[in-house]
Amino acid sequence: MNDNNTEPLLVPRISGAEHPASDTLISALEEQGVRRTIDSLIYPEYTYHPLTTVSLAHDGNYLYTDFFVRCNYLRAINYETNSPVFEDSSVVICIQPNPEVEEYYYFEVNCIGTVAGCIRRPGREAEPIPAEVLGEIKRTPSCGTRPFRELEGLFAWNILVEIPLSMLGISVDQMPVKVRGNFYKCASGTSQPHFLSWIPVDQKWIEEPTEQDMGDIILN
Repeated sequence: MNDNNTEPLLVPRISGAEHPASDTLISALEEQGVRRTIDSLIYPEYTYHPLTTVSLAHDGNYLYTDFFVRCNYLRAINYETNSPVFEDSSVVICIQPNPEVEEYYYFEVNCIGTVAGCIRRPGREAEPIPAEVLGEIKRTPSCGTRPFRELEGLFAWNILVEIPLSMLGISVDQMPVKVRGNFYKCASGTSQPHFLSWIPVDQKWIEEPTEQDMGDIILN
């Protein structure tokens, strides 16, 4: 597949109702979805570079993202919603639902499916998303859901994340719809800290997202 991040990311529509089980949904994403590599270093001093890809599709109701990672350390200490999961082996989904409004939804998910979420606006403090709202996001981690301290070795894991489009204010009647976004891989609390992105970003990407830190995403 073309991994050119300067081109719009065309996210195809699949029938989620035909793939109710997570394993068949993951297979559908592999066969019908679009895949991108998350491999741009955010901080030059952190050079560790675990292989990370994300496959995407939607069904008009959910945005499906399946992350696949190969890494040398695996950690999942945080198990409560809105805890600092970015310290663990985690991935991040950033979506700007309306390209004309500087409002960004951040969903951080660690390898056991713990989720933290917030809405970020430049120049303002992040607004946490309530736990009961985040609970609507479906997560299927290959590592199970029990927390564990850091492990050393060679690990391959994936996590399927299903975000309701209604949470982002996107209606099925709007399709196709253009949003902007980015995808990240991070693990600040592991023995090999790393910070990677799909679209190259400024080093202040967490505190102050900008238009340049996003790529075009079109839900067909």
